[in-house]
Amino acid sequence: MASGHTATREKHARELRVWDLPTRLFHWALVAAVAVAILSAELDMLSIHMLAGETVLVLVLFRLVWGVVGSQTARFADFVRGPRTVLDYLRRSSVGGEAAFTLGHNPLGAMMVVVLLLVLLVQAGSGLFTSDDILVDGPLVPLVSGAVVSTLSTLHRTLANGIFVLVGLHVAAVFFYLLVKRDNLIRPMVTGRKRVPSRFAAPEPRRAPAMLALAILAASAGLVFLVLRAAA
Repeated sequence: MASGHTATREKHARELRVWDLPTRLFHWALVAAVAVAILSAELDMLSIHMLAGETVLVLVLFRLVWGVVGSQTARFADFVRGPRTVLDYLRRSSVGGEAAFTLGHNPLGAMMVVVLLLVLLVQAGSGLFTSDDILVDGPLVPLVSGAVVSTLSTLHRTLANGIFVLVGLHVAAVFFYLLVKRDNLIRPMVTGRKRVPSRFAAPEPRRAPAMLALAILAASAGLVFLVLRAAA
């Protein structure tokens, strides 16, 4: 019976271009950068680890700005909702009801996006001030006191465990939606197109110019470069 309902939904669905290219490239670049940062830390390849961390910082800065001036579904104003909306979404989903359709991030996914961005921003930023007290110092260590370095080094190591948990929850949620709710969240983030119910009559989301994204990325990279150069 469930498969019949699924087939009916597929028949009466249409596709919209939901995610723009800058958002999709950001997503997969961040996945790669975080993976390299984790792996290089485990292998004690600290020069690569620091480069990956700086890349994460550039990407997160880009996403924070793109979340304000970028395409419609990338803007925080489009998907960030209050706790009541998140709880209502969870309640509707848990009792087998049908939560309100969302074109971009659903309320639970939106909360994960915000938490991940903030945690990665703090993690990448604290890494610039981290020291192993033996051979390797972060590029901004000379600018602060030993007490600050010690505090931020501890924070950096502690948050690493938190990132493992957040990434695990994110991956688990993606596969839960794919296998249980029959909602493929991976494909739209690859192709940019999402299957939406025919009753959803809204037009395709507004897109910001790709050149604007490129300018923001260049500015983010330039800012990080200037900060690192100033400490050299």
